[in-house]
Amino acid sequence: MRKTTLAALIVLAAAAVFAFGGGEYGTLDWLELRRQERSEAETIARLEVEVDSLARYVKRVKTDRRLQERIAREDFGMIRKGEFLYRIQPDSLDGQ
Repeated sequence: MRKTTLAALIVLAAAAVFAFGGGEYGTLDWLELRRQERSEAETIARLEVEVDSLARYVKRVKTDRRLQERIAREDFGMIRKGEFLYRIQPDSLDGQ
């Protein structure tokens, strides 16, 4: 092989290595960005499902009287007129 052919092959090989992995936006960076993009797309899809579920729940809370009453009773301890609320406290002496 002549020196010029060998030099051209070396330059081409160096250019190929630089194009694959070097530079600011090399192929390896591009592959990593593609992986991150897929991961973020999956996260977005999961969050969209969660947002839709929460939106349906909010609509039910606003319109479903039974759900409103259950929340009022369970979360806020509210009672109707004429009812009695009993709260049972755990015995602090248990286990001693």
